[in-house]
Amino acid sequence: MSSPEILPNPDNSAETPRVSAEHYENAERAIEKNEKLIESGERSAERAKIEALEAAISVEKGGAEKDRQPAKQSPARRRSVISTKEKSQAYAAQLSNIQGEMKAPQRAFSKVIHAPVIEKASEAIGSTIARPNAILAGSIVAFVLVLGVYITAKTLGYTLSGFETIAAFVVGWIIGTLYDFFKVMITGKK
Repeated sequence: MSSPEILPNPDNSAETPRVSAEHYENAERAIEKNEKLIESGERSAERAKIEALEAAISVEKGGAEKDRQPAKQSPARRRSVISTKEKSQAYAAQLSNIQGEMKAPQRAFSKVIHAPVIEKASEAIGSTIARPNAILAGSIVAFVLVLGVYITAKTLGYTLSGFETIAAFVVGWIIGTLYDFFKVMITGKK
Protein backbone atom coordinates (compact mmCIF):
# COMPACT_ATOMS: atom_id res chain seq x y z
CA MET A 1 0.00 0.00 0.00
CA SER A 2 0.97 3.36 -0.54
CA SER A 3 1.67 5.85 2.12
CA PRO A 4 -1.26 7.80 3.30
CA GLU A 5 -1.68 11.15 1.70
CA ILE A 6 -1.41 14.10 3.90
CA LEU A 7 -4.01 16.63 3.09
CA PRO A 8 -3.19 20.22 3.71
CA ASN A 9 -4.50 21.24 7.08
CA PRO A 10 -5.77 24.78 7.21
CA ASP A 11 -4.45 25.09 10.76
CA ASN A 12 -0.95 24.22 9.59
CA SER A 13 -0.82 26.59 6.64
CA ALA A 14 1.45 29.60 6.81
CA GLU A 15 -1.23 32.05 5.68
CA THR A 16 -3.69 31.30 8.44
CA PRO A 17 -1.84 33.04 11.25
CA ARG A 18 -1.23 36.09 9.09
CA VAL A 19 -4.91 36.40 8.11
CA SER A 20 -5.91 35.81 11.67
CA ALA A 21 -3.54 38.47 12.91
CA GLU A 22 -4.88 40.99 10.42
CA HIS A 23 -8.38 39.97 11.28
CA TYR A 24 -7.68 40.35 14.98
CA GLU A 25 -6.04 43.74 14.46
CA ASN A 26 -9.03 44.96 12.43
CA ALA A 27 -11.40 43.60 15.03
CA GLU A 28 -9.45 45.30 17.82
CA ARG A 29 -9.54 48.61 15.94
CA ALA A 30 -13.27 48.24 15.38
CA ILE A 31 -13.81 47.42 19.05
CA GLU A 32 -11.74 50.45 20.08
CA LYS A 33 -13.76 52.66 17.73
CA ASN A 34 -16.98 51.26 19.11
CA GLU A 35 -15.79 51.79 22.67
CA LYS A 36 -14.86 55.39 21.84
CA LEU A 37 -18.26 55.90 20.21
CA ILE A 38 -19.98 54.37 23.20
CA GLU A 39 -17.98 56.57 25.57
CA SER A 40 -18.70 59.67 23.51
CA GLY A 41 -22.34 58.62 23.30
CA GLU A 42 -22.45 58.22 27.06
CA ARG A 43 -20.81 61.61 27.48
CA SER A 44 -23.25 63.21 25.07
CA ALA A 45 -26.12 61.46 26.83
CA GLU A 46 -24.84 62.83 30.15
CA ARG A 47 -24.53 66.29 28.62
CA ALA A 48 -28.05 66.04 27.22
CA LYS A 49 -29.32 64.89 30.60
CA ILE A 50 -27.63 67.83 32.34
CA GLU A 51 -28.96 70.27 29.74
CA ALA A 52 -32.47 68.86 30.16
CA LEU A 53 -32.25 69.26 33.92
CA GLU A 54 -30.99 72.82 33.53
CA ALA A 55 -33.82 73.56 31.11
CA ALA A 56 -36.35 72.11 33.55
CA ILE A 57 -34.94 74.25 36.35
CA SER A 58 -35.05 77.35 34.18
CA VAL A 59 -38.66 76.54 33.20
CA GLU A 60 -39.55 76.30 36.87
CA LYS A 61 -37.92 79.67 37.45
CA GLY A 62 -39.74 81.10 34.43
CA GLY A 63 -36.71 81.99 32.36
CA ALA A 64 -36.80 79.25 29.73
CA GLU A 65 -38.29 81.44 27.05
CA LYS A 66 -35.60 84.04 27.55
CA ASP A 67 -32.84 81.41 27.19
CA ARG A 68 -34.27 79.77 24.10
CA GLN A 69 -35.42 82.77 22.10
CA PRO A 70 -33.13 85.70 21.43
CA ALA A 71 -34.59 89.13 21.95
CA LYS A 72 -36.36 90.35 18.84
CA GLN A 73 -35.74 93.99 19.65
CA SER A 74 -33.32 95.97 17.61
CA PRO A 75 -29.86 96.12 19.16
CA ALA A 76 -30.01 99.93 19.20
CA ARG A 77 -33.06 99.97 21.50
CA ARG A 78 -32.17 100.15 25.14
CA ARG A 79 -34.16 98.59 27.92
CA SER A 80 -36.11 101.27 29.72
CA VAL A 81 -39.47 102.08 31.21
CA ILE A 82 -42.31 101.91 28.71
CA SER A 83 -43.76 105.35 28.13
CA THR A 84 -47.44 106.23 28.31
CA LYS A 85 -47.42 106.96 24.58
CA GLU A 86 -46.06 103.49 23.80
CA LYS A 87 -48.64 101.89 26.08
CA SER A 88 -51.51 103.76 24.45
CA GLN A 89 -50.25 102.88 20.96
CA ALA A 90 -49.94 99.20 21.84
CA TYR A 91 -53.40 99.25 23.46
CA ALA A 92 -54.96 100.91 20.41
CA ALA A 93 -53.30 98.44 18.04
CA GLN A 94 -54.42 95.44 20.09
CA LEU A 95 -57.95 96.81 20.44
CA SER A 96 -58.32 97.48 16.72
CA ASN A 97 -56.95 93.99 15.95
CA ILE A 98 -59.48 92.35 18.25
CA GLN A 99 -62.35 94.52 17.03
CA GLY A 100 -61.47 93.55 13.45
CA GLU A 101 -62.25 89.92 14.32
CA MET A 102 -65.67 90.73 15.87
CA LYS A 103 -69.07 90.76 14.23
CA ALA A 104 -70.57 94.17 13.41
CA PRO A 105 -72.86 94.54 16.49
CA GLN A 106 -70.11 93.40 18.85
CA ARG A 107 -67.65 95.76 17.20
CA ALA A 108 -70.05 98.72 17.59
CA PHE A 109 -70.63 97.92 21.27
CA SER A 110 -66.91 97.53 21.83
CA LYS A 111 -66.21 100.91 20.23
CA VAL A 112 -68.80 102.54 22.51
CA ILE A 113 -67.56 101.05 25.77
CA HIS A 114 -63.90 101.57 24.85
CA ALA A 115 -64.31 105.25 24.09
CA PRO A 116 -61.75 107.16 26.17
CA VAL A 117 -64.38 109.17 28.08
CA ILE A 118 -66.36 106.08 29.07
CA GLU A 119 -63.22 104.14 30.02
CA LYS A 120 -61.99 106.98 32.27
CA ALA A 121 -65.40 107.29 33.92
CA SER A 122 -65.62 103.53 34.43
CA GLU A 123 -62.17 103.40 36.02
CA ALA A 124 -62.97 106.31 38.32
CA ILE A 125 -66.27 104.76 39.43
CA GLY A 126 -64.69 101.32 39.83
CA SER A 127 -61.95 102.66 42.07
CA THR A 128 -64.22 104.78 44.27
CA ILE A 129 -67.94 103.99 44.38
CA ALA A 130 -68.29 100.53 42.86
CA ARG A 131 -65.71 98.71 44.97
CA PRO A 132 -66.32 94.94 45.06
CA ASN A 133 -66.40 94.66 48.84
CA ALA A 134 -68.72 97.64 49.13
CA ILE A 135 -71.19 96.21 46.63
CA LEU A 136 -71.03 92.74 48.19
CA ALA A 137 -71.58 94.09 51.69
CA GLY A 138 -74.40 96.32 50.41
CA SER A 139 -76.13 93.36 48.78
CA ILE A 140 -75.83 91.11 51.82
CA VAL A 141 -76.96 93.77 54.27
CA ALA A 142 -79.84 94.78 51.97
CA PHE A 143 -81.00 91.16 51.76
CA VAL A 144 -80.83 90.56 55.51
CA LEU A 145 -82.35 93.91 56.55
CA VAL A 146 -85.14 93.88 53.96
CA LEU A 147 -85.98 90.29 54.91
CA GLY A 148 -86.18 91.31 58.57
CA VAL A 149 -88.23 94.44 57.80
CA TYR A 150 -90.56 92.50 55.50
CA ILE A 151 -91.22 89.76 58.06
CA THR A 152 -91.80 92.38 60.78
CA ALA A 153 -94.09 94.48 58.54
CA LYS A 154 -96.06 91.41 57.47
CA THR A 155 -96.65 90.24 61.05
CA LEU A 156 -97.61 93.73 62.30
CA GLY A 157 -99.71 94.56 59.23
CA TYR A 158 -97.69 97.42 57.79
CA THR A 159 -97.09 98.05 54.09
CA LEU A 160 -93.64 98.64 52.63
CA SER A 161 -92.84 101.71 50.54
CA GLY A 162 -89.92 100.26 48.51
CA PHE A 163 -87.33 102.62 49.94
CA GLU A 164 -86.29 99.99 52.48
CA THR A 165 -84.19 98.09 49.95
CA ILE A 166 -82.33 101.20 48.80
CA ALA A 167 -81.68 102.35 52.37
CA ALA A 168 -80.48 98.91 53.43
CA PHE A 169 -78.14 98.74 50.42
CA VAL A 170 -76.67 102.16 51.25
CA VAL A 171 -76.04 101.05 54.84
CA GLY A 172 -74.32 97.89 53.60
CA TRP A 173 -72.32 99.84 51.03
CA ILE A 174 -71.04 102.16 53.77
CA ILE A 175 -70.06 99.14 55.87
CA GLY A 176 -68.20 97.61 52.90
CA THR A 177 -66.42 100.89 52.14
CA LEU A 178 -65.33 101.24 55.76
CA TYR A 179 -64.09 97.65 55.68
CA ASP A 180 -61.96 98.42 52.57
CA PHE A 181 -60.65 101.61 54.15
CA PHE A 182 -59.57 99.96 57.40
CA LYS A 183 -58.13 96.96 55.55
CA VAL A 184 -55.90 99.25 53.50
CA MET A 185 -54.97 101.27 56.59
CA ILE A 186 -53.97 98.16 58.57
CA THR A 187 -52.37 95.94 55.93
CA GLY A 188 -51.23 98.59 53.45
CA LYS A 189 -52.49 96.46 50.53
CA LYS A 190 -55.42 97.25 48.29
